Amino acid sequence: MLFALVVAVLAWLATQLGQWQFHRLDERKDENRIVATNLELAPAPVDEVLSTERAPREEDEWRRVTVHGTWDDDHTIVLKYQTRDAGAGVDVITPLVTDSGPAVLVDRGWISTANTGRSRPDLPPVTEGQVTVTGWVRRDATGNATKVSELSTRAVASTKIAAVTPYPLYRGFLNLSLESPAPAKKLEPTVLPDDTSNGPHFFYGLQWWFFGALAIFGFCYLAWEEFRQHRERRRSERAQHAAVDGQHHAGQER
Repeated sequence: MLFALVVAVLAWLATQLGQWQFHRLDERKDENRIVATNLELAPAPVDEVLSTERAPREEDEWRRVTVHGTWDDDHTIVLKYQTRDAGAGVDVITPLVTDSGPAVLVDRGWISTANTGRSRPDLPPVTEGQVTVTGWVRRDATGNATKVSELSTRAVASTKIAAVTPYPLYRGFLNLSLESPAPAKKLEPTVLPDDTSNGPHFFYGLQWWFFGALAIFGFCYLAWEEFRQHRERRRSERAQHAAVDGQHHAGQER
């Protein structure tokens, strides 16, 4: 009885996990539709999408915006431990200060560096004077990795970086798409998301449902095998009793 209860719980759990994976598949499809739409939209002015008071909306991630300003290289943030094609490196995050006062964080791209994280690498200089930047909107990361120390971090959060800048920041940040005038040295650009991939959720869901079905099938097989063996034992016992009875009757007749 206890074994049957354990199997029932495992089968139910596998079914729920499979259903969760299919829900994640639906969410991934919705995210892909948003990303595909945003990647095709014309760039909007930064103030139409970003704000210093609120975080970017989920439906605005990967939308392009345009902003004018000057780079503040003195407050460039190093995003550590970023890899490309199995190579170590960092992303370079520089505030772009607008004429109206607030600045927007811009991930200018990736450069190859030693992956020690102990010292600040030599970074390519910014373009002097006014520039126009078009970039993809990204939402802030969360968690302990967003801590900023000595102008470096392991995940970008404008709310944390704002504590080390002398001006307000737009919430969220941008991944650089275009810069005019072009910089003297271009960094490795952002890798855009694949809006055609639904991920492994469908196959994971099938796997969980298969495990649930396998648990039920295995229990039924073991139960049938136990019943079959019990039936064979009963049949063997009856045959033995019949043989003993036969021998007993034969002895009486003699």
